[in-house]
Amino acid sequence: MVVKAKASEGNIRQKNKAVIFNAAKKEFVTYGFKGASIKRIAERANIARANIHYYFQDKTDLYQQLLSNIISVWNRDYDTLSVDKTPKQALSDYIRAKVMHSKDDPDSSRIFASELIHGAPVLNDYLYGGFGTWLQSQVDVINAWIEQGLIDKVNPHHLLFLIWSSTQHYADFNVQVVAALDKEAMSDEDFEDVVTSLTQIILKGCGID
Repeated sequence: MVVKAKASEGNIRQKNKAVIFNAAKKEFVTYGFKGASIKRIAERANIARANIHYYFQDKTDLYQQLLSNIISVWNRDYDTLSVDKTPKQALSDYIRAKVMHSKDDPDSSRIFASELIHGAPVLNDYLYGGFGTWLQSQVDVINAWIEQGLIDKVNPHHLLFLIWSSTQHYADFNVQVVAALDKEAMSDEDFEDVVTSLTQIILKGCGID
C-alpha cells in the first residue's frame, strides 16, 4: 500500500509539473525570462500561484528545470544515431524526429535558442559538461560510418550543426517561413515536405543514395 501511494504521488507530481511547464513555455516565449511572471504562468495553467511555488522555489528555478526537461526529452527522442543502424535509416530517423519536434513543440526550440542567444547563462555548465559527452557519442558514430566507407568523408560536427539548424529553423523562424510560403500556418503536409526535402539534401550530401 505504501509503494502504491508513493507511485501515485509521483505520477501526480509529474502531471502537475507538466502542466506548469507547458504554461511556462508560453510565458517565456512571449515575454522572455526577464519579463515572464509567475502570476501569469499560474493563470495560464489555471492553478493557484502557491501550487507553482510548491514545486519550484522561484522563476529562476522553474526556468532552469524547464530547460533541463527540454534537454532530457531531446536527448531521449534524438538518440537515433547508432552503428547498429544504416546511415540512411539513422539519419532519416534523426531528421524526422527533429522536424516533428519543431512541428509539435516549437516553444521548446524557441526557449532553447533564446537561452543560447543570450549567452547560455543557465546552460553554460551543461554545454561544457554533459552536452560534450553526448555530442562525442554522436560524432563517434558518424566517424565509424566514414571509416567503414558507408558515407563520404564529412566533418561530423558540421553535419550535426546542419541538421540542427535546418530542422529547428521551422520552429524558431516559423513566422518568416509561413510568410515566405504565403500561408497563415504550416500544414501536416508542409512538414512532411520538409522531412522529405531535408532528408534528400542531407543524405545526398553525405554520399548516400
